[in-house]
Amino acid sequence: MRLKTKLNLLILLCLLLLPTTIAANDSIPDLTAKAAIVMEASTGKVLYSKNASERRYPASTTKIVTLITALEYGKLSDKITASPNAAATEGSSLWLSAGEQLSLNDMLYGIMLVSGNDATVAVAEHIAGSVDGFAKLMTEKAHAIGAVNSNFVNTSGLPNENHYTTAYDLAKITAYGYKNPLFAQIVSTKNKVIPWPGKDHDRDLYNENRMLWLYDGANGVKTGYTDAAGRCLVSAANRNGVQIVAVVLDSERMWDDSIKLLDYGFAQLKQVPMITKGDILKTVKIQEGKATTIKLVADNDILIPMVDNERDKFTTVIDAPAKVSAPVVAGQKIGTVKIMYNNIEVASTDLIADQSVEKKSFFGMLWGSVVGFMNFVFRNFA
Repeated sequence: MRLKTKLNLLILLCLLLLPTTIAANDSIPDLTAKAAIVMEASTGKVLYSKNASERRYPASTTKIVTLITALEYGKLSDKITASPNAAATEGSSLWLSAGEQLSLNDMLYGIMLVSGNDATVAVAEHIAGSVDGFAKLMTEKAHAIGAVNSNFVNTSGLPNENHYTTAYDLAKITAYGYKNPLFAQIVSTKNKVIPWPGKDHDRDLYNENRMLWLYDGANGVKTGYTDAAGRCLVSAANRNGVQIVAVVLDSERMWDDSIKLLDYGFAQLKQVPMITKGDILKTVKIQEGKATTIKLVADNDILIPMVDNERDKFTTVIDAPAKVSAPVVAGQKIGTVKIMYNNIEVASTDLIADQSVEKKSFFGMLWGSVVGFMNFVFRNFA
């Protein structure tokens, strides 16, 4: 068989093994997953759900919570020593050896790209002293985020009847994670080289999340599988600033299901301008300045992804003083404007001075005082 023919057959085989790409549409997704959800991350708005509040085993999607907790309680530069307990952890592995040292940063890439259970134990022991202690931090963090129907007893997702979550909780936790640029960076990384002490080569890690290659705009997050949980995937994508999170739990075709959910989510949303750069949003008084007032303008555009007829659910909150003291420089930050959805901040931009105002000279201030006094006398005694 000629080489060209062999190559063509190989390409065809690879294409057949890939999941079917679903064209973007707004029809209700037909899913194999037992539980599923798609959520717009900035508002937490649920765009579609199926048994999303049903308690289920999360398998290695647990590691999303592990990552968030580690980022908030640890330092990326910390050197972590793998204990014999960590090195002996069952399941998917980073192949840590007892006594091996890696930075927390490298451990987290090992956790999220190749699902290293051993690395989750090493991180837990370093930060909290034990897996049990770290799992309590994970549960507390989840509940604080609003994922109140979750409970975690380990860092990896290995089966335990007391280790559970819901599709809704996983989506809410993941949406929270995207507020942290380090989280977004790690979960969207396709390939990472980290040290392998004692070896003559480094670890070359490739992300097991195929959505990063399959879906336009994909930027996370984590696969998972156990017999008890079935095939699980938390996926995410960002297009034109719109961040969407999808979750499928116990899915027969998790890649196809996730593509359908993301397509459906993007089809429901449109970017609506709420604030335009340069909009005048407030006028404030100037003390001791050559001008008496100054206008505050938006420093950037704010566009909010929303479904039709939803604008009235958003409110604008301006946080700026009633007066400021001169001198003021054009472009100086004076306050902020926030967009709120269900009393939660979903976007903001600075309010800046539209012009410079010099401070009055001593004689200017003295003359201003005299004029003010004369006006007072005229109003009250004339």
